[in-house]
Amino acid sequence: MFRSPTFVDKTGYLPWRNVETTFHALNEGLKRTRPDLGDELFAKLSGMSNRMRAYFEADPDDATGESVKGRDLILDMMDLLKAHGRNP
Repeated sequence: MFRSPTFVDKTGYLPWRNVETTFHALNEGLKRTRPDLGDELFAKLSGMSNRMRAYFEADPDDATGESVKGRDLILDMMDLLKAHGRNP
C-alpha cells in the first residue's frame, strides 16, 4: 500500500522490485492457491489484480486518483480472501 503506485523499493534492499515484479508475484500466488480458492473466486481476484495494475500504471505519480482506486482494490481483495477463510 505504501509503495504503490510504482512499488519501487527506495531502501535499496530490493532494487529489482517494481510494478512488473510485484504483479507477477501476486498473480503467481493467486495461481498457486487456485485449487483452494475455486475457479470463481480465482477469476474474480485475477480480474481485480489486472484492474489494479492498470490503475497504478495510469497514475505513477499518484496524482490523478487512479492509484487510489488501485489501493481500494487491494482492500477489496483482502476482504474477499478473509471471507473465504484466508488471511492475506
